[in-house]
Formats: sequence, structure tokens, C-alpha cells
Amino acid sequence: MAVFSRQKFFQELAHGCLLPTAQQGLEQVWQLLVICLLCRLLWMLGLPSFVKHLSTVAGGFYALYLFFELHMVWVVLLSLLCYLFLFLCRHSTIRGTFLSITVLIYLLLGELHMMDTTNWHKMRGSQMVVAMKAISLAFDLDRGVVASVPSPMEFMGYIYFVGTVIFGPWISFNSYKEALEGRKLSLVWLFKVSVSWVKSQICLVISNCVTPYLFPYFIPVFGDKLLRGWLVAYENSTSFHFSNYFVGYLSETTATLAGSGFTEEKENLKWDMSVTKPLSIEFPRSMVEVVTSWNLPMSRFLHTYVFKSALKFGTFTAVMVTYTASALLHGLSFHLGAVLMSLAFITYIEHVLRRRLAVIFNACILSRKCPPNCSHQNKKKLWVCLINVAFSALAILHLTYLGSVFNSNVDYIEEDEDDITHHVIQKWSELSWTSHWLTFGCWVLYRLVL
Repeated sequence: MAVFSRQKFFQELAHGCLLPTAQQGLEQVWQLLVICLLCRLLWMLGLPSFVKHLSTVAGGFYALYLFFELHMVWVVLLSLLCYLFLFLCRHSTIRGTFLSITVLIYLLLGELHMMDTTNWHKMRGSQMVVAMKAISLAFDLDRGVVASVPSPMEFMGYIYFVGTVIFGPWISFNSYKEALEGRKLSLVWLFKVSVSWVKSQICLVISNCVTPYLFPYFIPVFGDKLLRGWLVAYENSTSFHFSNYFVGYLSETTATLAGSGFTEEKENLKWDMSVTKPLSIEFPRSMVEVVTSWNLPMSRFLHTYVFKSALKFGTFTAVMVTYTASALLHGLSFHLGAVLMSLAFITYIEHVLRRRLAVIFNACILSRKCPPNCSHQNKKKLWVCLINVAFSALAILHLTYLGSVFNSNVDYIEEDEDDITHHVIQKWSELSWTSHWLTFGCWVLYRLVL
């Protein structure tokens, strides 16, 4: 939008941004939603399992073609490579580790050599979901969670499950098999789908039409150069957050619409899939809470298959390995890698510092909220609340600082890593490297009270 007065801005907002954004959002995904619903109805007919697997493969292939056209062949090649590996190593007990290495090598070669960066990055989300599914299946086979290597049709059905193949989220192989059982349609299911869809559209509109103009149109705050720098950083960060919430809620919509994302308690079926928790990110207790709430299924994947596997080498090593794996799955992008590796140090230092302070003060000031029956003597005293509020404010500052590198300019320079590197360094330099210095200060404090 051009620069307007506040009054004219609000007049132009509805027909200049809100309606076009919502309309474009629907135009891009309506066919995917229809395919998910058709597959869901098909699985309720009591067809043989082979036909069900075949239908989700067909639906997944069509969805991939809608979004990536012939470039989808690279996603197909990855899935074929993964199944070939699982079949050839079907008698091994360390398939998870070796397949993880194989997948990461494929992703790195694809980004560096196999095709141009722009088109590869467009498929990054689908490539990541395929990789996570194959890796989790390999570890589940090693651990006995899945009894035997699935048939080619079962494997491809899982990989190309139409509800998750484009936007995610990651689901386990057993969750996929439960989805194909074809549970009955219900008002609770329809309500969950509708609410997730509405939330996704609201987040899309906020990301495109509200947060980029947060200051001074919505919240008229003015100040010196330093304050303006932080306000712009907060705008960029919040816009990036809501674009992530949009994808998260949209993935909830497609997965639930296709019949996944429920828990069963006795005969009560609860459609309770949750991909992201915006309130826990915008008003965080800690940065640890932020990274787990950002993408709940991916957080579970990393904790179950990466962190636990690396924990035998020590907590700090496990944390670094987990964030490194996340960075590699997201692709060779300097700004993503820089943010994720910064998060690794921030979250680890915050966790150990707050754990140590909780012991010294015998208070509920851990990174995660204590259960009601915890052994701490000081739970809700004023000074305990103030300490937690201080760490919450610090987390918001970290989020603003780290999110400042994600703005529209990055989309235009994504092919040139040198430009991206310069962009990240420039953004953080403008904010005086505040977050990194504060993290170093927290580490010094931790070492002093150790």
C-alpha cells in the first residue's frame, strides 16, 4: 500500500488488502481442500486397504502437481530413494541413523546442484515433510513401534497422504493407518475443520494487511532512530509469525479434513490436532516454550527421533544436534541457519540458568510452567511473578531481534547467499547485536551462580 493518512489507510484497507488477500488464499488451496474431502469420503466406503493407499497416492500426486507442476519429480525421487534404502536395509537395526544421513545428503545435493535455488525452495516444505516421515518410520522400525517394512503401496500412501503432503504437518505411520480406517463424519469434525480454516485466513490477513503497517497506522508510536529500528523489527517479526500461524492452521485444516488428527478415548473421538500455539509465542513464558509451540508436530519429531537419540552424548550436544538437524531439514539458507543456531544457544542457556535459579530460590521460575504439585516453596509470590515476567520480556526481545531478518526483501535476494548474509549482519548490527550480548550475559550469570 502507498503511504496514506491514518483515516484514508483504514478506508483503503478493506478493499485494497483484506478482501484480495482472503480471495487469493482461497483460490490457491480450494482444490486441495476438495481432494482431501473426496479422499475422506472414499475411505468411509469400506474399500480394500490397497485401494485406500492407492487413492491417497493419487490424491497426493495431483496435489503436488497443482503446486509444483513437473518439479514434483524431485519429491518423488526422494520418496523412492527412502523406500529403496528401507528395503535394502530391512534387516539392519540402525536404519534411522543411516537413512537420516542419506536424506540430508540428498537435500543438500538438491539445493547445491540438482536444480535452481528458487524452485527448490518452493518445494522445501514438501521435501521436509517427506524426509521427516521417512526418517520417523525408519526409527520406528528400529524400535519395534512398526513391526515390519511396509509394502511399497503402504509406504507411498503414507508419504503422499493428501492431507499433509503440501503443508504438513508431520504425522507418524500409525497415525496415517488410523486415518485410513475412515471414521464417521461428525459435527465435531466439521467444526474443527471450519475453525482451523477461519483461523488460517485471519492469520493470513493479519500477516499481509495488519502487521506490516502496525506502526504508526494501528499503534501510533513515534520515537528516535533506535526506537524506530526496534519497531520495524517487531513488525517484521510479527508478520513472519503470523505467516507461520497461517501455514500451521492451514495444515490443521487439510490434515483433519482428510481424516487425520484425532485421539480416541474409549468410544469418544476427539478431533484435537494442534500444530501451533500463537499465544504461547506472542506472550511467551520462555524461549523454550516458543520453539516447542512454533510447530508442535515438528517439535515432537525432533524430540523423539533426534534429541533422544543424541542424548547419550550429553544434553548440550543433544540440543546442538537437534537444532543442526532442524537447520539442515529447512535447507541451506543462511538466515534460517543463523536464527536456528542462535536459538540453540539462547534456549539452552536460558534453560540451565532458570533451572539453577529455581534451585537457589526454591521457586517456580523454570522455563516450563511447574505442575500444581511441584516441590517448590515459592509459587505465586510477587517476586516470583516479576522474575517470570522479566524472562517473558526477554523472550519477546529475542523474538523481535531474531525475526527482524525475515521481511519481504529476503524473498528477492534468496538466490544470492552473499546478499542474504549481508542482510542478516546488517539487520542485527542495526540492533547492536543485543540478543547475542544478552545471551552471553545470561551465560556469565549462570557460570557465576553455578
